[in-house]
Amino acid sequence: MDIFRVRGNGPLKGTIAISGAKNAALPIFAATLLTEEPCIIDNVPNLSDVRSMLDILGRLGASVTQESPHRWRIEAKKIGHTAPYELVRKMRASVCLLGPLVARCRRAEVSIPGGCVIGPRPIDLHIKGLRKLGCAVEIENGYVNVDASKLSGGPIFLGGRHGSTVTGTANILMAAVLAPGETRLEGAACEPEIVDLCIMLKKMGAQIEGVGSPELIIQGVAKLSGCEHSVVPDRIEAGTFLAAAAITRGDVTITGIPPRLLGAFLDKCEEAGLPFELTENSIRVLPYEGNLNPIDIITLPYPGFPTDLQAQMSALMVVTPGLSILTERIYPNRFMHVPELQRMGADMAIEGSSAIIKGGARLSGAPVMASDLRASAALVIAALAAEGTTWIQRIYHLDRGYEDFEARLRALGADIERLSDKDLPKEYWESAEA
Repeated sequence: MDIFRVRGNGPLKGTIAISGAKNAALPIFAATLLTEEPCIIDNVPNLSDVRSMLDILGRLGASVTQESPHRWRIEAKKIGHTAPYELVRKMRASVCLLGPLVARCRRAEVSIPGGCVIGPRPIDLHIKGLRKLGCAVEIENGYVNVDASKLSGGPIFLGGRHGSTVTGTANILMAAVLAPGETRLEGAACEPEIVDLCIMLKKMGAQIEGVGSPELIIQGVAKLSGCEHSVVPDRIEAGTFLAAAAITRGDVTITGIPPRLLGAFLDKCEEAGLPFELTENSIRVLPYEGNLNPIDIITLPYPGFPTDLQAQMSALMVVTPGLSILTERIYPNRFMHVPELQRMGADMAIEGSSAIIKGGARLSGAPVMASDLRASAALVIAALAAEGTTWIQRIYHLDRGYEDFEARLRALGADIERLSDKDLPKEYWESAEA
């Protein structure tokens, strides 16, 4: 397996362009199954999760062609309705195939994805929504079996214990666009990635009102056409590079990202005292003297502070003097990065669903283990500010959501290198095998 070797070496400087959003690309690829006509999807990030989804589409019968490094052509003239465990086990986002298969084939058999290290992600709201659309749903032998022969529109409330469900909203939305009658979807997720999916579906001929709001009104149509669509920029990637620039006191311009997509995150950066400049399509992080301010954060569904940037902000607050509190309301167990940051010198403790950070730590390099996608990014951010060398293992998690991460950081001046785990110093082998 690959590992990162990172040496802290001062401020990052330069310009970096943001990729297309993985969390938008995956449901958008699933939506191509809704039509027999070809769809051209541009600004697609080159990620392992994206490649897994494309493999699933191909196995379902779609023709998948790469026209350029970030542009794909999908034509699903004839597709099957079964997505077996061997295909979907690699990523939970594959559950968003349920909606398109239900709408297009009027039946679906999709394996339930496995567990997740950051906490349970049940699909009960997906099932509730499908039943409200007239589907018969059974769970048997690890599969969701759906009979959608009586698919029809209707009123649906999708709110859950931790707020709206993003993939659940995507699934029910994609099922409803081909369901006869009107569907009024309340408690819908408002994330930019859902807005992007709605924009693509409308290009295909779907009739959707209320885009960007928690109430979507869908008038079912008989057929959808192909379209060409460019994936929305990745706000989480932008926030990650912003945190990396901030922790190194760098001067970095992040382009290709409308700041409005990062409203709550930028608000907390401003509260912390981080200097930055905004244009219509870029964010420039400025170098600063002195220290930032500690902050309190509660993660919430969009437009609240995104859970996918909680770990990265944790790394920044570790070196910020004062007491910061980060409360996780989306995935309460999402603190797998804390023990690894502690190995680097962070003064942190977990109290229920909150991380209590006594900031101002002087971080030092250490061997650490990545547990999930965003925790991986947080460890890299911390390593950029640490003295000495940090060895980050299991970076395959990071490859799920960041394209050419180390190369892009190197272009900003970071001392980071991808190596084989065989290059890990011998004294760290035992911890790597634990």
